[in-house]
Amino acid sequence: MAKLLIISNGHGEDLSGARLGKALGRYGHEVVALPLVGIGRHYKQESINLLQIRVKEFTTGGIGYTSLKGRFTELIQGQICYLLKKIYAVISTGRNYDMIIAVGDVIPVFTAWLSRRPVVTYLVAYSSHYEGRLTLPFPCKRCLTSKRFLGVFSRDELTSLDLTKQLNKPVSFLGNPFMDKLLISDLTVFSTKKIIGILPGSRKPELAQNLVLILLLIEVLGRNSNLKDEFIFKTALVSSLSDLDLSKIATEHNWKLIFCNKSSNIKALKKGDSLIHIHRDSFNQVLIESNLIISMAGTAAEQAVGLAKPVVQLLGKGPQFTKSFAEAQRRLLGPTVFCGEGEAASKTNLKSTAELILHLIKRIDQDPSLHNKCQYEARRRLGGKRGGSQIAKKIDEIISHKLSYKTKKTK
Repeated sequence: MAKLLIISNGHGEDLSGARLGKALGRYGHEVVALPLVGIGRHYKQESINLLQIRVKEFTTGGIGYTSLKGRFTELIQGQICYLLKKIYAVISTGRNYDMIIAVGDVIPVFTAWLSRRPVVTYLVAYSSHYEGRLTLPFPCKRCLTSKRFLGVFSRDELTSLDLTKQLNKPVSFLGNPFMDKLLISDLTVFSTKKIIGILPGSRKPELAQNLVLILLLIEVLGRNSNLKDEFIFKTALVSSLSDLDLSKIATEHNWKLIFCNKSSNIKALKKGDSLIHIHRDSFNQVLIESNLIISMAGTAAEQAVGLAKPVVQLLGKGPQFTKSFAEAQRRLLGPTVFCGEGEAASKTNLKSTAELILHLIKRIDQDPSLHNKCQYEARRRLGGKRGGSQIAKKIDEIISHKLSYKTKKTK
């Protein structure tokens, strides 16, 4: 069996790389991963070994689509030098692997090309939905058309058709690995109230800023509806935001961190009749259970759309989830992602977002066309079940062909 190195560039890319690596392991391949940014938490969760090089996590989540402030932060934190060290590690150790699998954008694609090894890539970071026709950054197109790239996979059908024409080689859309565990879940929910899921993001210190805006939004919602009788709020929080951090944020804004009941370890944020249930590292559960999602996240919002949930964005100050990021996300994910009017963190935006949420909650009950639209966009933008398994199967076929070709050539 083959020895494979997966390289990925970012939180969502690591998630996809880990799911893909797990699926490839079932074919007996030896899989090692190198996250170009971050500490590879998703790979560790799937018991995939990391290339032995010191890893570090950054507040912006890595080189990418951030605000101007975020780009300065990247420089100050040394992300450029850190990335160059990772690229050198791939170049220097690439000969030890039968194939490199690049997950993400131009950075892992170019890094894989520099290794001079056979490459397969899953372009999860690029989509033709942004502009109708995808313009790949230099030197991505040149890399993808080289003979070293034995397989190219896209994140949606439109991109597959577009790149097949542009590259003059097959580009396949088989689904998205980051949707796999969600689409095959057997979790069912029974509630007489509407469940609103809250995704504040996962990176500190932006996470704390986002959470404050969400608390303000819930307060605005409470002025226009009976929260206690109508809604259940659930938020998915990463463990890096401790209970102590959470309690401090809550206290500063006149909320309290409490236990939901004496017999449960589940905690909640409470202010008056407003109650937000806290779920630690339970993004999948919150996504599946919710009727509607309030989001300040990236990949998690994509997963929500893939589950046919309407998503309401709450604009943040960044460096990751900014007004420009949110606008690009709506182009990527389509008309079932909604956003209120006004500038980020303004009273106008909070008020219009609250009104939008209440309007959509009514539509969920009264307008079947919203459900149909969500189902249609889920299939169109994210695809169906077992994307990771299908991509892994295709990669295994490519490996088998490559190895049999090499054997014939040496005879």
